[in-house]
Amino acid sequence: MAGSGDRPADPGLGTKSQVLLTTAAGCVNAIGFLTLGGVFTSVMTANSALLGLALGNGDPAMAKLAGVAIVAYLAGAVLGGSAAARSGRGVRSGMRGALAVECVVLSAVWAFWLVVDGRPQAVEKAVLLAASCLAMGCQSGGIRVASGGALTTAYMTGAMTGVVTDFVTRRRFDRHVALIVLLLPVGAAIGGLTVRWARLAAPAVPVLLVAAALAVVMYGGRSAARRHHGAEHSD
Repeated sequence: MAGSGDRPADPGLGTKSQVLLTTAAGCVNAIGFLTLGGVFTSVMTANSALLGLALGNGDPAMAKLAGVAIVAYLAGAVLGGSAAARSGRGVRSGMRGALAVECVVLSAVWAFWLVVDGRPQAVEKAVLLAASCLAMGCQSGGIRVASGGALTTAYMTGAMTGVVTDFVTRRRFDRHVALIVLLLPVGAAIGGLTVRWARLAAPAVPVLLVAAALAVVMYGGRSAARRHHGAEHSD
């Protein structure tokens, strides 16, 4: 994620939608880690390390889950990137298709979660994990294609590095990026709390957050189009 001063890295997506999507990603990661085998749904660097650790330590169950997570995430990135590329020019236009697909997948996760009463067994965990990682890959892939690689909402290593190095080398603190970085653990906290106190409803939280982000993207795009149309007529 790139940015300067206190401005968003790319104003095309909008701060509200970035906040919602990052919080959703943290929430999905927490739910997946706590209930689906101890792997992450969007942090593939960590899952790659877990895969290697499991293989080296003779833990085939963990290796399978980490492998499923990585493959499903990559498939989601392809799906989200393709959806964004087909949806049109601009960040908002490109994100509509990717976020719509993500909403459908996360809704299916919640529906299946209810079917298994929030207590999935081994095969059911793998299915739910794959779908959750697919959704996160769709979000990340869609944002990357739509923003030209300028934004991230589901993994924060690069953003954290940028905030620290910009402050040290340029004496510049990007509050917008710092806020987005902080929202991933905030979302994880929300996910952990819902798993603990409202287990059956836990997967509904990221569905609502992503749906709200999609609404913001769609409404914002229409508002921008109306303003542009009005400006043309005023000229």
